[in-house]
Amino acid sequence: MHTKNTVKYVCEKYPSGNTYYFKQEIITHDCWDNLDSLAWSAPRPISKATYLKQKKAGYKTEMKFINKLPAKVYQLKNKSPHQGQCLVYGEK
Repeated sequence: MHTKNTVKYVCEKYPSGNTYYFKQEIITHDCWDNLDSLAWSAPRPISKATYLKQKKAGYKTEMKFINKLPAKVYQLKNKSPHQGQCLVYGEK
């Protein structure tokens, strides 16, 4: 169990309207006495209900607004001479 000082809950909002919730914990890469070895863990997905519950309980929370442009989608053209055909290995 983590204390309120060693865990944070993150909410990321995107212009698309999508919202993602994560939990991060302080971890060590050496020992707890070596402060230089402390870092936040990789974000782990959580539910909105968990985020709101922990926020109400007084845990550290962060709200991030991510302002990225949407991904560009490229259509790839299939130049295979066998397009639409089913090939069985070993047949000629």
